[in-house]
Amino acid sequence: MTEDSQRNFRSVYYEKVGFRGVEEKKSLEILLKDDRLDIEKLCTFSQRFPLPSMYRALVWKVLLGILPLHHESHAQVMMYRKGQYSDVLHALKVVRFVNDATPQVEVFLRMYQLESGKLPRSPSFPLKPEDEVFLAIAKAMEEMVEDSVDCYWIIRCFVNQLNSKYRDSLPQLPKAFEQYLNLEDSRLLSHLKMCSAVSRLPYDLWFNRCFAGCLPESSLQRVWDKVVSGSCKILVFVAVEILLTFKIKVMALNNSEKITKFLENIPQDSSDAIVSKAIDLWHKHCGTPVHSA
Repeated sequence: MTEDSQRNFRSVYYEKVGFRGVEEKKSLEILLKDDRLDIEKLCTFSQRFPLPSMYRALVWKVLLGILPLHHESHAQVMMYRKGQYSDVLHALKVVRFVNDATPQVEVFLRMYQLESGKLPRSPSFPLKPEDEVFLAIAKAMEEMVEDSVDCYWIIRCFVNQLNSKYRDSLPQLPKAFEQYLNLEDSRLLSHLKMCSAVSRLPYDLWFNRCFAGCLPESSLQRVWDKVVSGSCKILVFVAVEILLTFKIKVMALNNSEKITKFLENIPQDSSDAIVSKAIDLWHKHCGTPVHSA
């Protein structure tokens, strides 16, 4: 294979895995080699480009504060994280909240509840809405992150980010969704209003769960790159693009229940294109924001 054909093969490969080119990968590798990692530069990179799968967990752990900025401390800190994980898991087994047959995502939920002081008196108590959100995010994250310790810590910090940094922003997203959909296709928005569907759209699935359970993980992780690195507003543009993509189908439905049911179960084969167009739409309206909600 000639050098040019090798380069073309690599370019095609990176394009297929959602990375726009070899140069971007090299740029990220340079950032990750710094003795002290630069949060601002990593955020900017994550908002401009999709992260390659080989570096995603590392970058997320740094941006979510799971790992410190200095490389030499990473191994020791993860050893502490692993020890804390084991201690919490052991405590849950002692009080018989989990056992070896408990599904992993439920184990993660109970660990999170225990650490946040919200463990119910009995595992038979009904789940709260925020527990359902946690389980949806955990189920999706489990498909993205292989290591159980890494997975738990990323879920834990991702959910904490939603509940703290984005606490005031998330309730505003339905209004922003309506605003941007009106700019992109006012006729489509008018149809939704005529069907009394605007207030009944699956906002919980879209915004509180960050599309977990709606988009396949291969597409979802590209959206979560933006959420982790500083912007939950990307969620608005994914929702807008879903409506634009399935405009013909939605326009053919004439009541809110049918529209909502369809949007909760959109065809999965369009998800990659939806996310790519949503990111373009986000850049079109917002530029490349860093640390912005």
